[in-house]
Amino acid sequence: MWSIGELAEHAGVTVKTVRFYSDRGLLPEAVRSSGGHRRYGPEALDRLRLIRSLRGLDLPVPDVGRVLEQEDALEDVIAGQLRELGSQLAALRWREAALQLLQDCTPAERADRLRLIGGITTPPSTAPLARFWRGWLPARLPARVVSSIIELAVPQPPSDPTPAQVLAFARLHAFVAAPCPGVDQPQPAIHQPDKGYRPALVYEGLLEAYALASAHMRAQRAPHEGEALDCFVSVYAQSCGTRDTPAFRRRLSGQLAADPRLDHYWQLTAEVTASTDPTPGAAHDWLCAALDVQTAL
Repeated sequence: MWSIGELAEHAGVTVKTVRFYSDRGLLPEAVRSSGGHRRYGPEALDRLRLIRSLRGLDLPVPDVGRVLEQEDALEDVIAGQLRELGSQLAALRWREAALQLLQDCTPAERADRLRLIGGITTPPSTAPLARFWRGWLPARLPARVVSSIIELAVPQPPSDPTPAQVLAFARLHAFVAAPCPGVDQPQPAIHQPDKGYRPALVYEGLLEAYALASAHMRAQRAPHEGEALDCFVSVYAQSCGTRDTPAFRRRLSGQLAADPRLDHYWQLTAEVTASTDPTPGAAHDWLCAALDVQTAL
């Protein structure tokens, strides 16, 4: 049996450290001497070394206790720590990029950039963007459709952003948080019940048309008629129970007016993601342009 001082000496730690872990039940003593002093067996040395290894990884004391008491707890504890560390690293990368953004700008730009950066957390939340889409989408859409649209439309903040991406996200956050000018939000005719469209069918069907248009956009082809445009028009025709005719296309072309507010949203989204893939908004504009070209002939 070792005294608390002897165990501390063998382990290369202080008596205070041994007492700390003993008092918290992580290092139980084997017996007490007749004078009430703690005594530890040789197995306590291995346990103390394990405790030190786990604490060296910055594991909290309660998690260390779980690992010591449950053989299968280590994997869960490690996974939890990795998730937490990932969040901390992402926050540090965002802070670094934000500081770099302020360092690289001119004194005249600094006040505005400080205001923008002050409006977001690090790492930033996408909740305001999701609220923007829930408010902009037509009422009474099925929940699964709304979820699909939000997943597609809300960009995920990059884990290792550039200063330009931080600025774009901050601008996007400020944009969706600002009140919409005018009484009503500018929304297309398909959102209005008196136009005869069924928005749920429209939003469910547009993804295929966007994918077809994106292929042409990646190839840098100008808007033109073809399969992508046919698919696009068919979605609207089916949603209001009519046929795809030249007259319908002319009417649809007049109803799908450009929306500068959403165009700005998609432009900022492209800057945040820094992706070469067209955004849904860019694909929509390409298809509208293709429709305008055809109906103008």
